Amino acid sequence: MRHQKRGRKLNRTASHRKAMLANMAANLILYKQIKTTHPKALETRSYVERLITKAKKGDVHARRMVLRKLHRKDVVKVLFDEIAPLYQDRNGGYTRITKLGSRPNDGAPISILSLVDFEGQITATEGKEETKKPKKLAPKAAKPAEKAPESEKKPEPEVEEKAEATPDEEPSVEEPKADDTKA
Repeated sequence: MRHQKRGRKLNRTASHRKAMLANMAANLILYKQIKTTHPKALETRSYVERLITKAKKGDVHARRMVLRKLHRKDVVKVLFDEIAPLYQDRNGGYTRITKLGSRPNDGAPISILSLVDFEGQITATEGKEETKKPKKLAPKAAKPAEKAPESEKKPEPEVEEKAEATPDEEPSVEEPKADDTKA
């Protein structure tokens, strides 16, 4: 019988599972949405909703209880200052899970776990991803193009000067005759 065996193990040890849920909850609080597999989203939802319910109290004891789970003061500050006041009148259901389908490589069901009433924040995180790509591509493309002409110009004059100097030196060096080396 499955008495008192609530929750999914997610094929992880207890310490790995606790760390993973704490990290996913911290990312959900910071970015207002995360993309993950459906079973992880279901577990993270219950984990985060308990934290938000504790944060709604707003006292020092509740803050310390949440810090025991998250271990990041910046995330706890965002939770208590921005998220908890927004949900003060709501009795639950702080998150929403949207199914996206399955992942192409292994067929795992993918979902988006997002906080309710934070649609404006979601577009801000998407904008950050778009700005990262051009910044990474532009410096890489510019550096090789600039370095290639400089590296080609410097070695060529040095090689030409050495090549001109070697023909002048050759007549002054006496070469042994082939007949003398055989005898």
